[in-house]
Amino acid sequence: MLFEVLAKALEVAERTTSRTQLVAIVSDLFRKAEPDVVDKLVYLLQGRLWPDWLGLPELGVGVKLLIKAISKAYGVRESEVEALYGKLGDSGKVAEQLRTTKAPSTGGLAKFVQKPGETAKLTVAEVHEILSRVALATGEGSRDIKINLIASLLSKAGPLEARYIARLVEGRLRLGVGDATIMEALAVAYTGSSANRPVIEYAYNVRADLGNVAKVLATRGLEGLKGIAPTPGIPIRPMLAERLSDPGEILAKVGGRALVEYKYDGERAQIHKIGDKVVVFSRRLENITHQYPDVVEMAREGLKASEAIVEGEIVCIDPDTGALRPFQELMHRKRKHDIHEAIKEYPVSVFLFDALYVDGKNLINKPIRERREVLSKVVEESERFRLSEALLATEPTKLEEFFLKAIEDGAEGVMVKALHDQSVYQAGARGWLWIKYKRDYKSEMIDTVDLVVVGAFKGRGRRGGKVGALLFAAYDKATDTFQTVCKVGSGFSDADLEKMDELLKPYVIPHRHPRVISDMEPDIWVVPALVAEILGSELTLSPQHTCCRGAIRKGVGISIRFPRFIRWRPDKSPEDATTTEELIEMYRSQLRKIVEEVTEGQPSS
Repeated sequence: MLFEVLAKALEVAERTTSRTQLVAIVSDLFRKAEPDVVDKLVYLLQGRLWPDWLGLPELGVGVKLLIKAISKAYGVRESEVEALYGKLGDSGKVAEQLRTTKAPSTGGLAKFVQKPGETAKLTVAEVHEILSRVALATGEGSRDIKINLIASLLSKAGPLEARYIARLVEGRLRLGVGDATIMEALAVAYTGSSANRPVIEYAYNVRADLGNVAKVLATRGLEGLKGIAPTPGIPIRPMLAERLSDPGEILAKVGGRALVEYKYDGERAQIHKIGDKVVVFSRRLENITHQYPDVVEMAREGLKASEAIVEGEIVCIDPDTGALRPFQELMHRKRKHDIHEAIKEYPVSVFLFDALYVDGKNLINKPIRERREVLSKVVEESERFRLSEALLATEPTKLEEFFLKAIEDGAEGVMVKALHDQSVYQAGARGWLWIKYKRDYKSEMIDTVDLVVVGAFKGRGRRGGKVGALLFAAYDKATDTFQTVCKVGSGFSDADLEKMDELLKPYVIPHRHPRVISDMEPDIWVVPALVAEILGSELTLSPQHTCCRGAIRKGVGISIRFPRFIRWRPDKSPEDATTTEELIEMYRSQLRKIVEEVTEGQPSS
């Protein structure tokens, strides 16, 4: 498959504001691709070279190095390239314009350079291979190697190809095609119907490598996907939870009987053991093994199985008392360069809550009581590597007591898990099998929510000329879209606002993103990528926001009154954000509370 085919599709996709059209564009690309290149095509559409969990270096070459490569490719002074970049603010447009107006340089790159009028012959496989070499180049002389490799690609590329090569190199593709869109396009391209997307999604949830899933589909069809099972070393997409604030309602939702566990304020981790090798993956499925050598040693000693995939929470503890410390303390550890010093300063404990695979046995389709039983048998508990604190609850009062005990012990709250026969591990899904009951529910709004930035507004007064507020959206899984909830301008520190333009810069696009549903027109549109925690006074109905429009009342959506920024959530992807379904449930729960309060205040008859 020629890279120019991909470049032309990306150009069309960049201009579209319709998700339906986006699916059609991507599915057409898959139809044109050879089966052996489909995985590479998926990775490039995702703006990467391979799955994050491999722990390999990603692209994201600095602007200065890219400017040197562009300069070398087209025989232009670096100062000229820098000036053009300052004017256009987009390395892709810079490369495209220079490729259009300048002949490719032959200095040391003759074998790569096209002759006048010659058609570009770059292939998707070739671009992927050379970009991989750029990402993997390390050590002495690696800088020059990177420059030469990038310059060689740009020299051989046509103008449009150069635009997307430069953006890929800088790590700023700015297309924002979501995984759900890619899965739907795969279903349309290879099965003829988007109705088969659930089969693809299940395979992806069990094997978090969409490129590999696409290749299996392209070569072996849907039957090949059905054979995909958990494999130690390849992460499983985590199961997610709904949220409620009333113990009685929570128990009713899970069938009246539940396993209740502490919800620890730490970093969720999926721990894989293969013999003596241990790999730790984050909630976002990034390989974080290097950050936790102490956890690796605990798992190596504490997991009594040859192969296992278990889940738990890594929590920072007080080295003197063993008391739980908040999540922010754990983040200090990530920022320290000397990991051995960080281990001493910010020690951790691991609290395990699920087993997904043990010694050849796939457990994800087993009920939680069986998974928990296997977990208890395979874990040799120690002071800092043990099962999560848990309780069997059938009464709301017992659940509330355990919740309060969890808060007192330094946890965020509790996780309530259904115990019936259908309580399987729903990889990558959110459902009523797991329900969060957090201390934040006791605050002014039922809970904080995690929302995605989709736009920005320029400030006034002392914020004049700079970003002063952000437009936030919730995620609608059914449509794979982001629907606006609120405009947030409070809660940001002066330092936050100073950095805002730079933070948003990689994601700025000239029009509304096709996955964003908005009636508001911000000054700046951005690709949905950044997630933040937001708190407000209450949920309210809004005619100007699109979130859950029509779900509560015809023609109006759900918004947040007096929203304020709490913190950024880099551990969450846009698809991990609070869903529209959750907001509907939160709004209804809020209404029930109001009705109860009014009813309690009525005089008895």
